[in-house]
Amino acid sequence: MEKKERALTPAEQKRKADFERLCQQMAQSGYQKRDLTVSVLYANAMSALVMLPFGIAAFVVYRVFRPAGSGSFSVSIPRVVVFWAAILLLLVLHELIHGAVWGLFAKEHGRAISFGFIWRLLTPYCTCAEPLAKWQYIAGGAMPTLVLGIGLTTLAAALGDLWLLMLAEIMIFGGGGDFLIILKLLRYRHPGKEALFYDHPYECGVVAFEAV
Repeated sequence: MEKKERALTPAEQKRKADFERLCQQMAQSGYQKRDLTVSVLYANAMSALVMLPFGIAAFVVYRVFRPAGSGSFSVSIPRVVVFWAAILLLLVLHELIHGAVWGLFAKEHGRAISFGFIWRLLTPYCTCAEPLAKWQYIAGGAMPTLVLGIGLTTLAAALGDLWLLMLAEIMIFGGGGDFLIILKLLRYRHPGKEALFYDHPYECGVVAFEAV
């Protein structure tokens, strides 16, 4: 039995059409397409493993500056409400940082960046509609986790606040999908002198356009 493809949202259908036109343009310019996507099941299974060393490092840094028993942690309804609100705001900020960095490198800048919300997963997303150099794509992919993960870990250690450390860990592990793709790009070798990388319009990962 053939695997049934999932239904695409209107936004995904538009990106798919734009992607197909881009593939034709890149082929006419002498580029060969290579798929570097991963399945959602694989991404979910591996993303936590990829980020585990970073999560442990954040905890170790916190404990170096705040030994056991020296941090503060009190539970109340207002704190829990603020905690969940902070998670939602940080998820949005995560995507805004993606967009800011990729938009800096894209020829069309902000016009090449689009944001959306996947309701079935209750998560925002950011995508770039231009092919980018490997280092540009990696910089935009890694920056939210680096900024939010390192920033919140530093703040948590400075204030001795375990709530902030939990936010830092969530932001670190939340970047697992990004770092899984980055790892795939770092391991990727192309035969030609140049390769450009484009967000897949509806799958997890990127597409490489190799100069031939």
